Amino acid sequence: QLQLVESGGGLVQPGGSLRLSCTTSGFDLDLYTIGWFRQAPGRERERVSCITNSDRSTYYANSVKGRFTASRDNAKNTVYLEMNSLKPEDTGVYYCAADHSATCSGPFAFWGQGTQVTVSS
Repeated sequence: QLQLVESGGGLVQPGGSLRLSCTTSGFDLDLYTIGWFRQAPGRERERVSCITNSDRSTYYANSVKGRFTASRDNAKNTVYLEMNSLKPEDTGVYYCAADHSATCSGPFAFWGQGTQVTVSS
């Protein structure tokens, strides 16, 4: 059974940092591209980052570029999203999703349950 489980969310002050983890099981992570998405209340879900399976190319939304870093450790079946200089507008539920491809085009058929990130003073 293919599973993705996010962890590492929480409450942090503006300017702070968090590292999210996406722990996977039931499939060969080497073959999958992983995307990070977030959804804030009243807003559409947006893709904030992606890291491909093969060459580990990364993509970042303009809103997080220079602040967020995606990485992966296939030996640990885990993908990470390091988030620095957090802003209140980064608040939302963060999801990781898997796509059996070598690009960030999607459609990301497999999803985790999400982890809440709240940036507030």
